[in-house]
Amino acid sequence: MTLGRCLVTGGRGFIGARLVAALRADGVTLRVLTRGDVPGPDEVRGELADPDSLARACEGVDTVFHCAGHAHAFGALSADEAARHRQVNFEGTRALAEAAGRAGVRRFVFLSSVKAMGEPLDACIDEDWPAPPTGAYGQAKRAAEDALQAAAGDYGMHAVSLRLAMVYGAGGRGNLERMAALVRRGIFPPLPETGNRRSLVHVSDVVAAIRRVALDPRAAGRSYIVAHPETHSGRQLFDALRAAQGLAPVRWSVPRGVLTAAARLGDGVERLLSRRVPLDSEALGRLLGSACYSPARIERELGWRARVGLAEGLREMLGGV
Repeated sequence: MTLGRCLVTGGRGFIGARLVAALRADGVTLRVLTRGDVPGPDEVRGELADPDSLARACEGVDTVFHCAGHAHAFGALSADEAARHRQVNFEGTRALAEAAGRAGVRRFVFLSSVKAMGEPLDACIDEDWPAPPTGAYGQAKRAAEDALQAAAGDYGMHAVSLRLAMVYGAGGRGNLERMAALVRRGIFPPLPETGNRRSLVHVSDVVAAIRRVALDPRAAGRSYIVAHPETHSGRQLFDALRAAQGLAPVRWSVPRGVLTAAARLGDGVERLLSRRVPLDSEALGRLLGSACYSPARIERELGWRARVGLAEGLREMLGGV
């Protein structure tokens, strides 16, 4: 089985660009949907909100990799931002799935998020976690998954949703990359060891998972968490980021009570100035709390496992410094 002609949305983004590069390296015939004014090689201009452009993009395509989306952001969302998540992440995905089905596309892989499930709290959850998603981003992603499977049923498509844990790697602009920069500058506090568990996955493993589920018939109709099986505490991430940047180990930590007081001060500053600060109660919760997601289903059903461990992944992310 081959991928045939592939359409990639979000091909200029962090994950999409890696996928496009890998497919090109293997000689796959590509079409990349872009909003850019001057499309590059293999690119076609289109919008998720424009059904005609989606129909043209899907014409003659065998496999769709839907990497485009409106990025998740922490903190309270405005009504406009919440509407944007629904418009892009749900309605855009539904429109693309319908266009793909009508065009006779055989395979469709959607990059969803672990946020499509309810918060795990102290549990390490799998795809069957019953709690519903919270927040506009997670709700839109979950609705998009459901819309994709409905279209797949109508048109006989092989459709798969990948619920990605925190993705990191060179060129990323996520929380781990920001944390690395602060650690390098010596202004990130040495966290206490709380035993929390956080899941993450390197971008190269995400690309490998995308390609695997597209070609494995056992994946049809399924959703899969994509995460490395090893989890890490906030303190372990801090120590690993120092080691990856050649910095000496730090043998002490800031007490949790001190961090909590500083975070509450940050909350007050935010209320006063109506702007985000680096450390507030929400940020501290992410650093010291758990976000553990089990990749056991994809390992069990497809025999696929993330391979890039934290030390190797951080070296790649940081350019080998």
